[in-house]
Amino acid sequence: MQFRPCIDIHNGAVKQIVGSSLRDENSSAAESFVSENFVSENSAAYYALLYKKYGFSGGHIINLNSKDSPMHEDSLKAAKEALAAYPGGMQYGGGVTDENAASFLEAGASHVIVTSFVFRDGKLNYVNLNSLVREVGKNKLVLDLSCRLKDDKYYVVTDRWQKFTELEVNIKLFCELAGYCDEFLVHGVDVEGKRAGIDEELVSLLSEVGSTVTYAGGVRSLKDMELIRVRGRAKVNATVGSALKIFGGDISLDDIYRFNL
Repeated sequence: MQFRPCIDIHNGAVKQIVGSSLRDENSSAAESFVSENFVSENSAAYYALLYKKYGFSGGHIINLNSKDSPMHEDSLKAAKEALAAYPGGMQYGGGVTDENAASFLEAGASHVIVTSFVFRDGKLNYVNLNSLVREVGKNKLVLDLSCRLKDDKYYVVTDRWQKFTELEVNIKLFCELAGYCDEFLVHGVDVEGKRAGIDEELVSLLSEVGSTVTYAGGVRSLKDMELIRVRGRAKVNATVGSALKIFGGDISLDDIYRFNL
């Protein structure tokens, strides 16, 4: 088990938000509200250098603005500055397609993270997936299987986690996709950003995945990190967001560094 750092960027700023509150920018005013836990005065590059200092790698930089957002380019600029500050140390996600994936690797990303380009119209689009693999290779690709519960089963969600796909998150799906990617990223969307505890059942499910997998969502304390270690049988990596002191929480990076030893 390893700690995987994160940098979430929205409207050009580093933020910690309740992920399920995100909506497309063309939604109604009521739906466009984003629940923010923390908005930083520091740049994305600042956090990338901080993670580099501690030797934390393999985390993700996510552009939370859709490509249609007027703020997309501001967030993209911030993300690329962070990638340049820590070349090879972070992964990039947000609007990745077969046409632009290579550019993020050239900008310094170790991997690109993909969701909506591959999971389209509620289904897995193998044409797009194969095109991505041809462009960057499976060893540079992370598939985001972030999910929500529906009828007591987990399903992949896309489009800022608002749209359910038909794809149930289970071991069969992980096995099916393992030949196309290097790692998996899985946010427990129902608990993500809420600091109300992890999704233990999801972590237990992820412990059965044979590939490298990172879980994110709900961590409040080092006790939750230890719970991920136990329920994940030391196989599941973990991301901490709002609970970190650098994002307004209580856990210091020194605490995480000692936990990682």
